[in-house]
Amino acid sequence: MTAPRDPSFYLITKGYCTPRNFVESAPLVLAALRGAVARDLALVQIREKALTGRLLFELVSQAAQITKGTGTKLIVNDRVDIALAAGADGVQLTENSLRPNVVRSIAGQEFVIGSSVHSLENAQKARDDGADLVVFGPVFATPGKSQGQGVKMLRAVCEAINAFPVFAIGGIDERNHLRVLDAGASGVAAIRWLNDVVRDNESRTPS
Repeated sequence: MTAPRDPSFYLITKGYCTPRNFVESAPLVLAALRGAVARDLALVQIREKALTGRLLFELVSQAAQITKGTGTKLIVNDRVDIALAAGADGVQLTENSLRPNVVRSIAGQEFVIGSSVHSLENAQKARDDGADLVVFGPVFATPGKSQGQGVKMLRAVCEAINAFPVFAIGGIDERNHLRVLDAGASGVAAIRWLNDVVRDNESRTPS
């Protein structure tokens, strides 16, 4: 299983960490980050919603040491406070999070702000509010979502906010990622596929 280095790829962690399994699961997250750095992936998001603030801070602080000085940007899901305190590069906001312009006023111009969106209207709003990129989806069906919005809708979003970075997400893997890139996406965000890609440094070299 391979992933090309260009265009941008955005790995999202699996979300398996909990306070009860933190000692065992945190090293697996950090190993995935090392793999992402080794493959020059553009972005990695720590998306471990079940962790307490203290444990999430601990995990992100360790992750920031791995990505520091590399070409891989470290992003934290929703928690602007944890991202700033732990030295991450940015945050991935949801449609129910603080607005990007509010985060920008707190975090500064160098802070990377992504917005997860599910409609053209919200993609435009995120861009106009000062986000650096949007993650749009789901494009294809996934186990957690029975139906995707399709490549046609992704193309419409990319065309409407032309020259603004749009990452596609949802059911994307090596079999269909070229379809979303052909639709105009700047990159691909994935959980299962990209975690599988980076899992083994020896046998999963990007092409």
